[in-house]
Amino acid sequence: MMRPLAFAAVFAVTALPLQADTPIRMAEASRLIYDAGIAAKDPLLVAAAAKLRRGLALEPVERAAEDGTAGTSDFDAATMLAAAKDLAAGDPGMLALIEDIEAERTKGVSGGPVYNVAQIGPKRTDTYRAVPFDGGTYAEIYIEAQDSSDLNLRIFDAQDRLVCSDTDASAIAYCGWQPRADGAFTIAVENATAGTVTYNMITN
Repeated sequence: MMRPLAFAAVFAVTALPLQADTPIRMAEASRLIYDAGIAAKDPLLVAAAAKLRRGLALEPVERAAEDGTAGTSDFDAATMLAAAKDLAAGDPGMLALIEDIEAERTKGVSGGPVYNVAQIGPKRTDTYRAVPFDGGTYAEIYIEAQDSSDLNLRIFDAQDRLVCSDTDASAIAYCGWQPRADGAFTIAVENATAGTVTYNMITN
């Protein structure tokens, strides 16, 4: 029988809004499940988050903000699995399940979402200029702090008009829109907290 928290996680994934089946939305879902697992100290949920993220086959890209700083550590499936192992200490069955996930081969599609890791100082904004997106194709950007820090996201077009923003008090932020034509956009990532934050940024 599926554990109640695991059932809730599956329901959360299927209840995501429009575009929920995109890899970037699934990256967001994996983080939400991971956070729920950490809060509940449930290694099954954390392992499920890792399995979901690993299947996305995210590709690193050399991309940096103006005067920005690259992050020194990644927040990926391996990080999630390590957290799951810590929570599963003393449970041989759960540890075996986690090891099975570690041994699985990635099934993600090549040429999918790319990501970079960056570090941002307190109350600062990282600016990525001239990031290209294709017209007529749904564009997506997702950021996540590697801790619980509050990050905000804003997207501007070539005329410096705001096209999308996510400024809720949260460690994650998402923007999706459909450019009318090929163009370059500016991505602004704001650290709303008083501490230095390492974050992932994923784009399609």
